[in-house]
Amino acid sequence: MVFRLDRYLNECDSTLTRKSAKALLHGGCVAVNGKVCKDAAHKVDTECDTVTVNGKMLSYVRFRYFVLNKPAGVLSASRDKKTKTVVDLIDGIGDICFPVGRLDKDTDGLLLITNDGALAHELLSPKKHVDKTYIVTCASRISEEDCVRLQNGIDLGDFTSAPARVRILDNENNILAMTITEGKFHQVKRMIAAVGSEVTHLTRVRIGGLWLPKDLKQGEYKETDGGSLRAVLYPEAPDGEDDEERFLRSYL
Repeated sequence: MVFRLDRYLNECDSTLTRKSAKALLHGGCVAVNGKVCKDAAHKVDTECDTVTVNGKMLSYVRFRYFVLNKPAGVLSASRDKKTKTVVDLIDGIGDICFPVGRLDKDTDGLLLITNDGALAHELLSPKKHVDKTYIVTCASRISEEDCVRLQNGIDLGDFTSAPARVRILDNENNILAMTITEGKFHQVKRMIAAVGSEVTHLTRVRIGGLWLPKDLKQGEYKETDGGSLRAVLYPEAPDGEDDEERFLRSYL
């Protein structure tokens, strides 16, 4: 890919503002292929050119992928003037990345942050039917009959939800696992309300074949590569319902 030099600096280090990038250029701190360059419009080819800042070589990575354990109270957005966003939790990515889809402000769990628009489109496309699994704590008991209603699809007024997978994990504490393929606004909360209860806590633990890492605490993230994220779209078949249920229970 070919970028203007000032754009290339920002692509490699998103903490650099346009003003600070220009200051580096005017100060003679930037070299292209070993020669100092002060021209912000100079074209840089990522395939064959090398760029250094104060002697340190920059490394260009086209796409970046972060797996975040979103805490409650943080907004699923790239930026907001009043509220901390999920992008604010990740060091040094500036404005180049965005959350794939959204989790409600009071919902925690698995969220992908990337600048790969094509992957984001595939994950969010209704045609892909990508599974999303949540651990749902309810205010009151959800019966087996309620589970059947949820699994068959339920009329929410403005639309009827697609069939869901529902399994009770803890009857005493009203905790269940729900897998849906849609992602409508407040969908899980509305589905639970439609069977006469209320969601008191909601955590997303899976998107497609990607599970929330057990060692990732709320607010923490890890960077991964696009190849491993293909499992999100093309997951291997689960070992079996019993194994998956035991795995789901391990999040409790």
